[in-house]
Amino acid sequence: MTSQHPTIGSLLRALRARNDWTLKEMSQRCGIPLSTLSKVEHDRLTLTYDKLLQISQRLNIRMSELFAEDAGTPEQPVTARRSIGRIEDAVRVTTPNYDYYYLCPELRRKRMIPVVTRVRAKSIEEFGELVHHSGEEYIHVLEGRAEVHTEFYDPIVLEAGQAVYIDSNMGHAYIAADGCEEVVLLGVCSSADEQLMESLMHLHETEAAAQQKAEQVESSSVKVLKRRASTTEA
Repeated sequence: MTSQHPTIGSLLRALRARNDWTLKEMSQRCGIPLSTLSKVEHDRLTLTYDKLLQISQRLNIRMSELFAEDAGTPEQPVTARRSIGRIEDAVRVTTPNYDYYYLCPELRRKRMIPVVTRVRAKSIEEFGELVHHSGEEYIHVLEGRAEVHTEFYDPIVLEAGQAVYIDSNMGHAYIAADGCEEVVLLGVCSSADEQLMESLMHLHETEAAAQQKAEQVESSSVKVLKRRASTTEA
């Protein structure tokens, strides 16, 4: 069955058509290799979050436009659709605390957003501020042991096979429990807000900006220390 819902590839193809760009011109403008862009447009390949962010910045479009219906698209009933969730086809988002793998990215207007997450943070101090976003979420531990921190409850530890269901508006964080090197979670986010995916992408952009700022501060500190060391030696 042919999907009536636009994919990331079809959205990029439509964007290129509106601007009357050739595939080569589009490639040069967004910095994505021509062969890769061609595969994406024909839905034979998806892109990582970093590449999607690169496209949005270079083409001056919002990230949400790559994950949402065109406002002018007539409302269509969502019926009899199917998508196989493979990690290799997922949209990957890397943040200081998590590696996210957004599954089934070709489906638009999802009522649920499935995501596999590898947890990086090993302490709440390392994690930083708790995360808030609209909706609710179900988190199931696939591997390892996860320590769950929430705004209004004491921390709990979930073993592999256990799960938690929370209000996502409440501050929350998932970290690796003591003695656990890696945690893999299966999450399902849901919200009455049709802009949930946009909210999540904005959250990641904020995290990426904070990480970039921290790296710049660290780099500046290293340079200062090197200059001081050089002056001392002289």
